[in-house]
Amino acid sequence: MTRHLSAHPDDPHYVSRLGWLRASVLGANDGIVSVGALITGVAAADPGREAILIAGLAGLVAGAMSMAMGEYVSVSSQSDTERADIAREATALREMPEEELHELAAIYEARGMAPGTALQAAREVSAHDALGAHVRDELGLSEASNANPLQAALASAVTFSTAAAVPLIAAILAPGGAVIISVLVAVVLALAALGALGAWAGGAPPGRAVLRVTLGGLFALGITAVIGKIFGVAV
Repeated sequence: MTRHLSAHPDDPHYVSRLGWLRASVLGANDGIVSVGALITGVAAADPGREAILIAGLAGLVAGAMSMAMGEYVSVSSQSDTERADIAREATALREMPEEELHELAAIYEARGMAPGTALQAAREVSAHDALGAHVRDELGLSEASNANPLQAALASAVTFSTAAAVPLIAAILAPGGAVIISVLVAVVLALAALGALGAWAGGAPPGRAVLRVTLGGLFALGITAVIGKIFGVAV
């Protein structure tokens, strides 16, 4: 697929950030919530501080590895599917170019072009890059949405570890008997910051993002604390 000059190079489209932004926000949110909830659940069961910190550290390491592998496998599957579809399109263009041309014209016509204009447009883009046109307009794939397994895995692992350190540090620094409240405050602040940062990076309004991630995290912590209190075990 060819690259094109932007009409506004100083103000790029945020969609180009979707690959790493999604993995980063997911990793950070999961790190804050999962480790914060784990520490809260263990603390609610009332074990010693050492057990709480060991659980938090184990959750950080295991979660980072799990997120990285999960992202790598998931995005690799997406990438494999994309490549398979592109290969099928290449084969179809070699074996039945006329049918593929009219299929492309029908797509343009469905988007509002007159039949003659749609056919002419299909001929012109096919003469320039037939496969690229079908990949873009028939399959809906673009350079901005290309799957990058390694990038997603690395972004997810790094952001998970960094974010998970927030509730862990809060638990380490908490005075005796105040682990839960310290972790709760740290989680709320971290989630609010994450929501605002993710919205800024994606060019979206921050209010809804902050509210969404904060309420979701508080719900997870509340449920885990209740389970830890009821059963009196590390959850």
